[in-house]
Parts: sequence; structure tokens; C-alpha cells
Amino acid sequence: MRDAAAGFLAAYGHDATGVWSAPGRVNLVGEHTDYNGGASMPIAIDRRAVVAASLRHDDLVRVGTAFADGVVEVRIADLADATGWSAYPLGVLWALLDAEGAADRVRGLDLFIDSDVPVGVGVSSSAALEAAVCVAAVELWALDTTREAMVVLCQRAENVVAGAPTGTLDQSAALLSHADAALLLDFGAGSVDVVPLGLDAAGLAVLVVDSTVRHDHTTGGYGIRRRECEEAAGLLGVALLAEVPVDGLEDAIAPLPDALARRARHIVTDTQRCLDAAEAVRSGRPRDLGPILTAAHASMRDDFEASVPAVDAAVDAAIAAGALGARITGGGFGGACIALVDVDRADAIAAAVAERVVAEGHPEPVAFAVRASAGASRADR
Repeated sequence: MRDAAAGFLAAYGHDATGVWSAPGRVNLVGEHTDYNGGASMPIAIDRRAVVAASLRHDDLVRVGTAFADGVVEVRIADLADATGWSAYPLGVLWALLDAEGAADRVRGLDLFIDSDVPVGVGVSSSAALEAAVCVAAVELWALDTTREAMVVLCQRAENVVAGAPTGTLDQSAALLSHADAALLLDFGAGSVDVVPLGLDAAGLAVLVVDSTVRHDHTTGGYGIRRRECEEAAGLLGVALLAEVPVDGLEDAIAPLPDALARRARHIVTDTQRCLDAAEAVRSGRPRDLGPILTAAHASMRDDFEASVPAVDAAVDAAIAAGALGARITGGGFGGACIALVDVDRADAIAAAVAERVVAEGHPEPVAFAVRASAGASRADR
């Protein structure tokens, strides 16, 4: 909070009206299921994007960040033309004003962004930034917008302006999460349930292991996988892959080309794993999450083909060192894995993972433990 406020003062020569923040997220189970109508179970984490902001007296929007030199300036009428990193915050402003029909009745904004959410790791730095900007703008512009509506608007900004074909999982976690709980998101039903985790009471921690292999969702594998899922659903005669029942799945996908069958298998089984995970923690069995995570990684690696060797090595090393289970988290094609570990073994497991991953010829990973956090909020009150 202090860094964003200080950055704002240095960039614009006056204090911000307020400071808002939003968390990154770790997806415990349920990957690529959001845009396929399935289920996911994310937690918000205690790493946050922070936005200091204030209203202007004209129609200019200025946005600066601790991670890039200079300040980007655009008129409200030109928000949709944003490019580069500024497409994320400015795209959110465009989506808000477009939905509310308010572009001609609001004033400009000064924004300054800081964040300790790692970029490209798979913990959704972009959605954290979007959500923080969104709640700041809604408050400053006095817009009557619900959190649920903000989820969709942030997704639209990322899809249309930033050009990343993501679903709503990340934005839901950033905007709707509760502390010490996961969200059970059923994208087919459109429901959101809060699921208490009980990890602290069980002496467990979620260890994030950043492979340092970076990904970019605006290009490459993510978009290809999404198109493959759409093609598989069309061939199966369903609107969304998660509509295919898990019972009889192999018979259902048998007519598909091999790659599409494996994509469909991942979506259907990962949705079931998500439901199994929610049932485990609701029943007071958080340690049972371990095997579910490991099975989910095998599915992402083999059926969805969205992992990379450095992440596979980290998963294998974590399990060998005593983790209850581990898997790649996020969209894949780089990024991080998570491991469910006993708190008193977290440091030893992190060290063992780093040693083995480096020994296998990969970059040294960076590990850090996270706790389930609350969603976006005003941060200076």
C-alpha cells in the first residue's frame, strides 16, 4: 500500500484519494474447466496488486506502474486502443464504462499500480491488477456495479483489449474470495460456494514453486487448447465439454481424434476432481487433497499437454521430498506448481525441490508458501 501511494505521489505530484488492492490466486483443482462449463476450486493468496487512484477534472486517464518507466496517457474515448501492459488496467476502465454507458459522464483518473503478485507464474497477476483497478474505478466513479458483474467485465477487458482468451476463474477468485476458504465455482450452473479449508488447523500449507519458465496467455498453447476444447465439444454434440458425464466417459470420447479425446478427458475428470476436493475439505479431510492434486497434474501433463519439463520435475521432486501431493497450477505452459505440505516440512521440501530441479538441468525455482486471502477491497481503511 505504501509503495503504491508513494509511487502515485512521485508520478503525479499529489496524494491519491485512496488505495485499493486485489489478490493473486492459486487454483487448487479444476484447470481450464472454466470456459468448458466445469468446476474449479481456487483460493486467493496473500500476494496482492495495489492501485492508488484519484479523480481528475478532465477526460484524461493516466496510469503508471512500479514495473515500467513513464506514465501512459489516454482519453476516455480511446481506452479500448490500449496496448502492452496498460491494456489490462485501461481495458477494465473501458469495459466498465461501456457496460454502464457512462463514458460521457465520468471524469478521468490518475492511477499508479504496484504488486507483489509474481508475473507469469500461474498465480494470475493480471486478474489481480484488473480487479484492483475495477474496484477503485467503481468507487471513484460511483457506479452501481456488483462484484459478480465486475468478474465478467474484467474478463471482457482481458479478452477484448488485452487479447487473452481467458475464462472467469481468475477474476472470480480476485473479486469474490474469502479468507481461509476456497471458492467452489460451477461455471455451468453459474454458482459460487465458499468452502472452508481447514488447512491451518490440520498443520498444512500450500507451497507455490515458481519454475521461472514464463508463459503468455495472449499467444501460444492456451488459445490452441481452448479451440481444441470447442472442437471436441462440437464433435460430441454438447455446448460445453463439462456436459459430458464422467460415467461412461471413455465410451463417449472414443470416436474423437486422440488429441481431442484427451482434452475432453481432462476437462471432465478435472471437474470431478474439483468436486471430490471440495467434499474432502468439507468433510474435515484436507490431507485427502494430496492424491487429488497429483492426479490432476498427470491429467494436465498427459491429457491436456499443458505442462513443461521444469514444472514436471518440481512436482516429482516435491512428492519425493514428502509433499502429500503436487500439481501444475494456472493455465500451464510454464509458471508454477503447488504442493500440499506439512507446515513443519515446508522449508525442507522447498530446498529439496530446488536441489533436484537444478540437478536435472532446469532453472532454479523459487518457492513460497501462501495463505487463503480475501478478495479485492479498499486497502487504506
